[in-house]
Parts: sequence; structure tokens; C-alpha cells
Amino acid sequence: MRIQIDTRWQIGPEDGPALDAGVLLQLLAGVQAGGSIAQAGRDLGLSYRHAWGLLRQAESVLGQPLLERGRGQGSVPTELAQRLVWADARVAARLQPLLETLAAEVEGELGRVQRRRRAVPRLHASHGFAVAALREQLAARAVRVEVRYRNSLEAVAALAQGDCELAGFHLPLGEFQSAAAARYAPWLDRHQHRLVHLAVRTQGLFVAAGNPLGVRGVADLARADLRFVNRPEGSGTRVLTDLLLKRHGIAPRQVSGYDSTELTHAAVAAFVASGMADVGIGVQTAAHRFGLHFIPLLKERYFFALPADGLEREELRPVLSVLRSPAFRSRVAGLKGYEAARTGEVLTLAEALDG
Repeated sequence: MRIQIDTRWQIGPEDGPALDAGVLLQLLAGVQAGGSIAQAGRDLGLSYRHAWGLLRQAESVLGQPLLERGRGQGSVPTELAQRLVWADARVAARLQPLLETLAAEVEGELGRVQRRRRAVPRLHASHGFAVAALREQLAARAVRVEVRYRNSLEAVAALAQGDCELAGFHLPLGEFQSAAAARYAPWLDRHQHRLVHLAVRTQGLFVAAGNPLGVRGVADLARADLRFVNRPEGSGTRVLTDLLLKRHGIAPRQVSGYDSTELTHAAVAAFVASGMADVGIGVQTAAHRFGLHFIPLLKERYFFALPADGLEREELRPVLSVLRSPAFRSRVAGLKGYEAARTGEVLTLAEALDG
């Protein structure tokens, strides 16, 4: 059984009927992307008349126009419409991992009630693009996995405590590898655990398209005119951020917005794209999807840790088969800023950390 939980927007006056804004937000996003209400409506299966009727209804509720004619006679979203679109993107980026985790918990509870005969592997990992691609590939092959989105430290701790069979975490390549690896050392055992290489990915700074504030690197995070958005404590990217700040001699208190956090790379990108922050740190894929300028900082490896005997466990074999498949490797390689040459390779901790 597959459970899906979605958000629902409603807009209206406090004392009046509310407008279900789900389709409206998709329509506005389509117009923003293509400049045509007719095409945006067709993409959603709406007639031109229906699309305009929905817009007029929303404008009546909001008391302001949502579209205006552009110079080329196309439709251009007003500032209000653009803010609605970006707000929806932020909501989705922030809540999606939480809702998917809740859905997985419900699936697990229902599975126990139904007395599922086969064990379902548990995967704990951060909400990343390669992890999402793996879920798609697993679903396409009808391979069941119970996924919970947690930061890297939480994931490896869960593995050590027997609460999951696969734990996602990432390590920077180069000078920061040893310091970052030390954070995971209490939970990973060189004899009891193995690693499956998922991908190499590029981490860097997110700034607005065109880089209007002239951000050049980490040293700029100390600038008083820049608003930063961080990742939560315990996430691999937060560990990386702290290491980068230390190398540049910047104290956290010098960074405006250091304590402002978003749960995922996509949420950080959406926050910057909507103008609520000027700079964030994350993977290149997120910057690309939100139309941001990206300043590369370093590359890192993403692994799944698992028990050493997990390589032979019946319930994990289908998952490992997908991880090693050419189709999944191709899917990862297609992600902006990701490399998949070693995707699916099994390593010992010594090979990964000392090699």
C-alpha cells in the first residue's frame, strides 16, 4: 500500500468563503514559466475560459490583479502572483520531506496491521535529489522501502541503534574529510558496517540570478549587507558550513542569519530565490532548479551505510540491485552537479576514509 500526503492551500477573507488555491498556484507558475495563460491552462487540462475564470475569481478574493500584459502581448504575473508562486515553492520544499516521512510511518503502521510477510528495509537519509531518484527507481520496480528523512548524524545513529538498515550521510573530499568523518565515528564501526557509494556532488553558494550583490566566496558571509540561510544542526551541510567558516576565521555570530535554518537543499534554494535571504549553501542541483547563480566550493561523496551482513540479506538484495543498476547510475548522472561513475560500489570504511 502506498500513502501520499499533500498540502492544500485555501485563500479567502476571515469571515467569507475560501478559494481552493491548488490549481490557481499551478496555473500562475505555468504562466510565470511560459508567459502564456492558454498554454499553462492546457498543461493543466483547463480550457482558456476556465483558466481565466479561475484567475478572475482569485483576483476578486485578493482585491488585486494577478496578471498583466507584457510587451510581447504575453501574460506576466504581477508582484503578488510571483510572491504566491514562490511561497508555494517554499512550502513544498519545506514540508515535502516531513510529509513523505509521515506517509512512510503510516505505511509501516498499516503494514504491521496487515501482517506483512516480507520485511521492508528501512532507509534513513536526508532529503536529497539522488535519494529521490532512488525512490523513483525503487517504485518503478515495485521494491518496497520505508524511507524516513533525517539528517546525516541522526541517520547513522539510527543505524547503530538498529532502527534502520540503510543510513545516508555525506563527506567532503579534501581537507575537511577527516574532521567531518570524526562526527560520524561514534556510530560507524569498521568491522560491523559497509558503505555503498551513491554519488559525488558539488556543494556551493546559492545567490540570486546574475549575482547582483557580487558574492564571490565564503569570506563574503561576514558582510553586514548579506542575509544568510543555514541548514539545521546535525546536517552534513551544517557541518561543512561550520568548517568553512572556521577556515576563513569567521565566527557564527558574524554571519547575519546563521540561526535561520531550512530543512533541505531545495528549501534553502527556494528561500533565496524568493528574496527572503541573499545567500545559502547547498548542492548545485537545487540552485539549477530554482534558477539561482551557483558558486562552487567543493565536492563531496554521499554514501549509504549498512550492516556488513546486510549485503547478503534477502530484503536488501532488491534495493542493492537497483543501486547498482545502469538505469539508476544514468539517472544520478543526469542530475546537475552529480557524478555517478562509482554509484553502487561497495566499500569498507577503511577504503572510503583512508583511500
